[in-house]
Amino acid sequence: MSKKPVCLIIGAGAGIGGNVGKKFAKEGYHTVLVRRSDEAGLNKLVADISAAGDSAVGRLLNAAQEDAIENLIVDIEQNEGPIEVVVFNLGAQFGDRTLEETTYKLFELGWRMTSFALFRVAKTLAPIMEARGGGKILVTSATSAMRGNAGQHAHAAAIGGRRLLCQTLNAELSVKGIHICHIYIDAMIEAPDTLGRLVGEEIYEKLLAEKANGKDEMVIPEKVADTYYHIAHQHRSAWTSEVDIRPFSEQPWWNN
Repeated sequence: MSKKPVCLIIGAGAGIGGNVGKKFAKEGYHTVLVRRSDEAGLNKLVADISAAGDSAVGRLLNAAQEDAIENLIVDIEQNEGPIEVVVFNLGAQFGDRTLEETTYKLFELGWRMTSFALFRVAKTLAPIMEARGGGKILVTSATSAMRGNAGQHAHAAAIGGRRLLCQTLNAELSVKGIHICHIYIDAMIEAPDTLGRLVGEEIYEKLLAEKANGKDEMVIPEKVADTYYHIAHQHRSAWTSEVDIRPFSEQPWWNN
């Protein structure tokens, strides 16, 4: 069992999740990096953190599976150490789909991965954190939590629910020392396994050429990681419960 505080990243891909994990590990946390698939990519992420002299382990997890999240948390608490911070970074972005193309199964899956999975994390971990006197739950979100666009039936309904769940959890748990922050990314992210998978390799490379590579017109995951770490270490007299992030050149969702 690690003697360091544990930061659990649920949804530790090559973008925000993985880079947040690297940041917390660099700052002295033992990071537990969890993703659904791509074991080779997960192992590389763990190896990169270890090579830097920091502490991390990786786990594969199907969050939609019954009891998977609950068993994961119990196992980490018993074998890795007390979870001080959890970063809930699971997504359920299926791309634009018309109402006709959005099946019952897809709509329900969006809810299971985006809202219900977060509820399960809080249901299992909040009592443990409360007994210890506090903890941090940082939740990645998206523009669809604020505005529903055409083609986003499943995603907007699910992630809008995630935002309100964060509010209700905060209303109940903040006085118990548990800080919950809803962090919505109102822009495209430099992430090959999320945006890249969604739009395809060719379009993704074109976006990088137009907006990245020093232009800073896409969200850079390693820079976002600094914000997550800062929020997790705010004084309780000045907790942030919601924050929006976008590049300097991006119009905010309410003006776009």
